[in-house]
Amino acid sequence: MRELVRTNDPVLISAVEALLKGAHIAHMVVDQNMSVMEGSIGIFPRRILVGEDEFTAARKLLAEAGFAHELRPDAR
Repeated sequence: MRELVRTNDPVLISAVEALLKGAHIAHMVVDQNMSVMEGSIGIFPRRILVGEDEFTAARKLLAEAGFAHELRPDAR
């Protein structure tokens, strides 16, 4: 799995998840339970991961939807 987006914004996470679900791109939101450790103050960002085989399609989808500035740099 590769990291697509990292954010503290729950609205952005919901929007990205809706786009990915609509495009049938499997994804996973990780670090959601960190809020228990941090006291629910939103310090730790949540990460949205997608499979290697869908990474390029997911990046293109988010860029076309206007979220290119939210994408993590593609290190590969």
